[in-house]
Amino acid sequence: MSATRPLLEEATTRSIIKAFRDVHRGLGYGHRELIYKIALERDLRALGHDVRREAALMVYYRGEPLTRQNADMIVDGKVIVEVKAGARLDPTASAQLLGYLAATDVEVGMILHFGHEPKFHRMIHENRLKRRIGLTESVKRKPTGS
Repeated sequence: MSATRPLLEEATTRSIIKAFRDVHRGLGYGHRELIYKIALERDLRALGHDVRREAALMVYYRGEPLTRQNADMIVDGKVIVEVKAGARLDPTASAQLLGYLAATDVEVGMILHFGHEPKFHRMIHENRLKRRIGLTESVKRKPTGS
């Protein structure tokens, strides 16, 4: 009998999946991504999560900052979430999420597809496998105040 390891960020991802299913059940199919993002953010906050929507992530090239790109949301500073809507999930969605994970110290990402049937994909990119050159900016919260 082998012991199973718990999933990385299991509690957070389970909560995201619950909110995702609730939003899909409540809104149904056919809305723009923005509608789903706003509803998902609202439900996740109601569940007690810290949500950063349109979170800016720095992209580095040869150790130098190149530009920022925005992830749909980061939940509790632990899970990057990409929201997709439409009949089919674009095959580039996984590559996009992998790029976000590679650029940060976040190890878990999820693609939430609000299609006819709700589907989610969970992706792991462990920090121990990431190239460390230029990986200096994490998804730390912005200072409050000013």
